[in-house]
Amino acid sequence: MNEPLVSVVMVVCNVDAFLAKSIESILGQTFIDFEFIIVDFGSTDQTKAIVSSYAAKDSRIKLHEIPNCGLAAARNAGGFLAQGRYIAIMDADDISLPNRLQLQFDFLEKHPDICLVGGATEWIDATGRALGIHRFPTEDHKINSTLAVEFPLCHPTVLIRTQTFVLVGGYREAFVYGEDYDLWLRIVEQFRCANLSQVVLKYRNHPHQVQSRKSRQQTLCLIAARASASLRRSGKPDLFSSIKEITPDVLAALGVTSAKQHVAADRDWIRAMYEAGDYVTALNAATKVLHSSDWEYAERWEIASMRLTIARLYWREGRFAKSFLNAAHAFIAQPTMLARPLKPFLRWFRFRWEMSVRPQRP
Repeated sequence: MNEPLVSVVMVVCNVDAFLAKSIESILGQTFIDFEFIIVDFGSTDQTKAIVSSYAAKDSRIKLHEIPNCGLAAARNAGGFLAQGRYIAIMDADDISLPNRLQLQFDFLEKHPDICLVGGATEWIDATGRALGIHRFPTEDHKINSTLAVEFPLCHPTVLIRTQTFVLVGGYREAFVYGEDYDLWLRIVEQFRCANLSQVVLKYRNHPHQVQSRKSRQQTLCLIAARASASLRRSGKPDLFSSIKEITPDVLAALGVTSAKQHVAADRDWIRAMYEAGDYVTALNAATKVLHSSDWEYAERWEIASMRLTIARLYWREGRFAKSFLNAAHAFIAQPTMLARPLKPFLRWFRFRWEMSVRPQRP
């Protein structure tokens, strides 16, 4: 039997609520030359039974069971089993659009200098209701620069060259809830990346996601990933290659103070609440943390990002004056980073100004 061109890798553990639709979205791809590696790392619900039922009908599905472990270890178990030229990442609660694999395969075949390609997403809630389109920078230099402050790649949209995955060593297990971010930072140091402008995946946002349940530990991992990248850029040994667990003490020893850790934790938690649709909690928390003593040590881009989040939340409530005021503060703090997101607010302000000075009809 010839090796497949693509290896789709999904890891599962007690995810039976959305699993069937996720599996069907892969089996229904217009691109058919793939193997579907599903790694179960300790499910106790109906997850294994659901996967087995689909595997009995479609030989492309290969179920592998491993003992319960961390998410990064489970992803590595699947990634290093891949036989295809490319690895497609898939999560068990999302839905790939039918042409996802074909679009991304064609792109990488036509661009041999690109090692990894993601794509835009449509966010949905637990019921499948559309929440909006999220787009990411499409060019390598923009992806690289954006990585310093946020995620310019959506993990379950990625198609990566298998050789690249192997060369960088896959995921690092210490980054238990930031394994993808750490992987991207290591990849961009050696290879070029891209995103498609087309929507390739329906990304499900719901309260039981890892980022909602483990936001504190995830924040520590994101800080560690940035610190790790900084060490490599300066030519120093990457200490995180030998660290088994990322803790506040580990980060403090590297100069990431407790105050800076709290700032990052506040920022990421509020963003998670915003993305989960809990706007009241997000707004109350955001307005409070800006006046906390820890935020005296925040960087300008962090303050700008928080101000912009508050502006968006006020906008949703129809409190446009407060929305514009916070957007203006964000622009002052970091004009280059926030000029594009602020355009809707600036257009609104110009419209309100023109209405106020327009002569009234007799």
